[in-house]
Amino acid sequence: MTRTACLSSLIRLSWIASAALVSFAAAADAPPALQGAAGIDQAALDTSVRPGDDFFAYANGGWIRRTEIPADRSSYGNFQIVDDLTYKRTAELIRAAGQGAAPGSVAEKIGRYYAAYLDEAAIEKLGAAPISAGLKRIDGIKDRTQLAGALGATLRTDVDVLNNTNLHTENLFGLWVAQDLSDPTRYAAFLLQGGLVMPDRDYYLNPSQHMAEVRTRYQAHIEKVLQLGGIADAHGAAARVYALEQRIAAAHVSREESEDVLRGNNHWSLADFGQRAPGMDWTAFFEAAGLGAQHEFVVWQPSALSGIAALVGGEPLESWKAFLRFHYIESSSPYLAKRFVDEHFEFHEHVLSGTPQQPPRWKSAVAETNTALGMAVGQLYVAKYFPASEKARAEAMVKNLLAAFAARIDRLDWMAPQTRAEAKAKLAVLKVGVGYPDHWRSYEGLRVTAGDAFGNAERADLFEYRRNLAKFGQPVDRSEWVMNPQLVNAVNLPAMNALNIPAAILQPPYFDPTRDPAMDYGGTGGTLGHEISHSFDDQGAQFDSQGRLRNWWTEQDYAHFKAAGAALVAQFDAYHPFPDVSVNGKQTLSENIADVAGLSAAFDAWQASRIPGSVPPGGAFSLEQLFFISYAQSWQTKMREAAARRRLVTDGHAPAEYRADTVRNLDPWYQAFDVQPGEKLYLTPAQRVRVW
Repeated sequence: MTRTACLSSLIRLSWIASAALVSFAAAADAPPALQGAAGIDQAALDTSVRPGDDFFAYANGGWIRRTEIPADRSSYGNFQIVDDLTYKRTAELIRAAGQGAAPGSVAEKIGRYYAAYLDEAAIEKLGAAPISAGLKRIDGIKDRTQLAGALGATLRTDVDVLNNTNLHTENLFGLWVAQDLSDPTRYAAFLLQGGLVMPDRDYYLNPSQHMAEVRTRYQAHIEKVLQLGGIADAHGAAARVYALEQRIAAAHVSREESEDVLRGNNHWSLADFGQRAPGMDWTAFFEAAGLGAQHEFVVWQPSALSGIAALVGGEPLESWKAFLRFHYIESSSPYLAKRFVDEHFEFHEHVLSGTPQQPPRWKSAVAETNTALGMAVGQLYVAKYFPASEKARAEAMVKNLLAAFAARIDRLDWMAPQTRAEAKAKLAVLKVGVGYPDHWRSYEGLRVTAGDAFGNAERADLFEYRRNLAKFGQPVDRSEWVMNPQLVNAVNLPAMNALNIPAAILQPPYFDPTRDPAMDYGGTGGTLGHEISHSFDDQGAQFDSQGRLRNWWTEQDYAHFKAAGAALVAQFDAYHPFPDVSVNGKQTLSENIADVAGLSAAFDAWQASRIPGSVPPGGAFSLEQLFFISYAQSWQTKMREAAARRRLVTDGHAPAEYRADTVRNLDPWYQAFDVQPGEKLYLTPAQRVRVW
């Protein structure tokens, strides 16, 4: 029941945060009041810091000094505050949906799912009973063919767009059903490396002291989970599981390599698997996965798939059975008795992210209900909290941003006419969904039973898997959303040439009808521009207007584009959040390109839409300054060290403070704050990265 991670090269996120397990200020039903008439949080500023030395600290230093991260959080900031409010509202909608709902209705399913997860007494009474049948099936594996079938039966497609990593965490492989990169008219099955519970291969292989300590804690965690599941010789079984995962990690390709779309677009026929990845009974695997009728797959990390298949054929059968037992118990733990939940939290949240305290159960219940029935819950959310006026205002901003981006393309003096024409054609057909999808998803056929939290989660996971398999042979739907409307986030789908801008991100303090548009363009405009720019980042720029993976650049233009990217890589490689580790400029390049290009387009769009003669709404700031401060305050974040280190390894986004400092690449920022040579963020005009 573990949620499958996404193919991150083809899904581009705006933010860095988890929408699950959140906390909120108990009395609040609105975002924190904005400080001062200007419409920015003036109390958050630290005016003792020069903007040209550290713009993030200038905009947020006061807030950082006075703010403590809540005990049930690994990070905290503006994003989480808005997320908290959205969760509180969503919880109220979910509870109300279950009261007096018609039998068999989706509202009844929403209410039942949530209530079953909250029924801790019933869950506690069952103990480990829900997993007994699954463990018995694993015990019955007698040979490699049955092993392949058991591994295939775990394949799932549930895309976790928040994780933003291509590694499927606990099942041996991950499956993503999406538009074929070589033939945009059809859906393809993408197979991804997986099999690791820890966040990345680095956690198994990096020799640093920090990683070594985490590995020690993880081995103890494996043993404890197996003990809780009643597995004999838990100590010996844990050693076998860990040794096998280490070998799987050694077969994995790096995050950086996985970001390369051209290296990932490998079409394999069924016959290819036996030849290129011997060791696995692929016929048994695909039949058990419900994919026996598929004749072709896209293998994103061929060397990893081949290496893992060899392990399936070469490692002792008992080691694989121990692996399956542990992974099954581990992925089931959130739906079992408290002792399982506590151990799961201790490792995944406390050890890996530094979070000291579990959140109340209702927050997990909201997250699980959103995962299982998210679009149905989203329909309730937008009906109450996303008025037509705000949708229209956001769509007008999108229109202005697209026009600004088109104008920027026209002004690129280095771009050849044929490249420019292709870029403009791609921009013209970009499908931007604002607030919610054009068509709501049906949950007919999903059975939700009162008092069965484990079974509900298992059935919801299988329901989503089958929904994705049903896409094969159907026309590609570019209007499909991968995000729920009640999610505070945004996403670009380069292969689909589409954006999802959920309703929940279009609220104060990011998007506020009561303040000057300069601040909305700095906050939300920066986000929307970021998502548009993902269609033209180092990965998105490899797709044409139809979503086909095709080089539409002249050789000279592409060399110029690559050089700008290399300069941005060097800029971010120089950032050191900790003395022993730096930001990986290559790993974060796509997001950094989108930040620079998106903020530039947002500034232009604001200027073009600005009412002549408009003046600041009071205070000591110009409208240009308010634009940039609003952008920097959208990254207002504090993070625990363990969580920060984890994200440096696994996340395609740079830390928030460096994203705020993206302003150093924009000429108008220098003019707005009179930034001069000698200040720490100062770049000469030639050093400022200009991508689009």
